[in-house]
Amino acid sequence: MKYGNKRKGDEFNFDEIQKNNAAWWNKNPMSYDWKNKVKNSLSNEWFDEIDQKEIYGHRLFAHDLEPYDKIIPISDLRGKKVLEIGCGMGLHSEILAKSGADLVSIDISKTSVDTTKKRFELKKLNGKILECDAVDLPFEDNYFDFVWSWGVIHHSAKTIKIIKNIHRVLKPGGQTRVMVYNLNGMPAYITLTTSYIFNFWLGKSYDECLWKNNDGYMARHYSKDMLNDIFATFFNKCSVKTFGQDSDGVPLPRYLRKYIIKLIREKRLEKLSNSRGSMLFVIADKS
Repeated sequence: MKYGNKRKGDEFNFDEIQKNNAAWWNKNPMSYDWKNKVKNSLSNEWFDEIDQKEIYGHRLFAHDLEPYDKIIPISDLRGKKVLEIGCGMGLHSEILAKSGADLVSIDISKTSVDTTKKRFELKKLNGKILECDAVDLPFEDNYFDFVWSWGVIHHSAKTIKIIKNIHRVLKPGGQTRVMVYNLNGMPAYITLTTSYIFNFWLGKSYDECLWKNNDGYMARHYSKDMLNDIFATFFNKCSVKTFGQDSDGVPLPRYLRKYIIKLIREKRLEKLSNSRGSMLFVIADKS
């Protein structure tokens, strides 16, 4: 992965970052197929196969009776105006559309938008899929009932502006649910102990080390307190939880982890992974 220069002098070059963000995700769309084992055919079979990889990866916190029903309020969305920020390959878009929501899904990446449109065409789903940067949401105030974003806004050069925009486009009484990366999660600790401790002497910041060891052109990380404080600036009620995957609970190389995990009870693995997980999940309500 090449991350380029994120600073001009001592200042962030916001326009350059957003341009490079779009370019990075156009080239590296999030399919959860980490080893590129599944040939991208944009067929129903391809979507189903990559979906199962994502669903399995999030099984320790997201699912009960159906995929993502623990964290997406599926039964409450019928007839509601819903905005998804960051459609990716479209699994969450599909879930939101099937809930009966009046869905608008956006992404900065043309690749992601085109792929999700193809998913909707194949599966005969309804929704508007738009190429758009959430820094400049083209929607009127108090328009949506619910805003969903999974692992997206921390990749932006203007994350706080996006949160402000989410508040603006939500109706009073509306809710947003957002996932971002955890500064106190296992991957961040690994970066601190194995990368930053050496790169510090080369003039690299901790943020730059975190970016280099994560997906995306850049990736901000937040502590629970920091994230709660930011959302509380705009929303009257918010809560933050930590979520994790197998790699958070058992931080070993994949070829070793798959054997070790078999020796750990599922409940124990769930507790380990979610206590030091790589993801923070915020639920915030607008009064």
